[in-house]
Amino acid sequence: MMDVVLIDAGGANIGSVRYAFERLGVAARFSADAEEIASAGRVVLPGVGAAANGMSRLRELGLVECVRDLKQPLLGVCLGMQLLYEGSEEGDVECLGLLQGRVRRLQGGPALRVPHMGWNTLQAVRPDALLEGVRADAQAYFVHSYAAPVTDDALATCTHGETFAAVVRRGNRMGAQFHPERSAAVGARLLENFLDMPA
Repeated sequence: MMDVVLIDAGGANIGSVRYAFERLGVAARFSADAEEIASAGRVVLPGVGAAANGMSRLRELGLVECVRDLKQPLLGVCLGMQLLYEGSEEGDVECLGLLQGRVRRLQGGPALRVPHMGWNTLQAVRPDALLEGVRADAQAYFVHSYAAPVTDDALATCTHGETFAAVVRRGNRMGAQFHPERSAAVGARLLENFLDMPA
């Protein structure tokens, strides 16, 4: 049985992420214990809310260095993905620094509401095992007001007035800006691919 830990840093979506793994036959568990997180086979950093609050919670729990030092596959979801970057405009906060770049507020426009909420198309940038079996024009479900830049780490992008990173990977550090737990077959496939990653 795959050993999956969800970092319990106060993300509002943590229960639904655990249920998404349960649908795949995996009993993921919550933990805020650095030793337990460090020894897990797979680690997920969920998150909904503000970057400053998310980083503050990780600091309070003494988990910043723990997450930075992880060698096993790590998946950030929504805010959890944004926290993998060097920093965020949201609260002008320093983040984990595992991926290069700074998260910025979506600009929106007269016909483009922020937050970006609902189904939108993924645009594949380069092939990767994390997106194996996901169509190049697949739809995923987003809810966010801030977004990561398109860098060499981007596997797929999405456009809402501007183009931003939707799925990223650098080695064993991965992220999805969309919500896999709310993205039907596309989200399930991404989580399955994450589970299949070599440690």
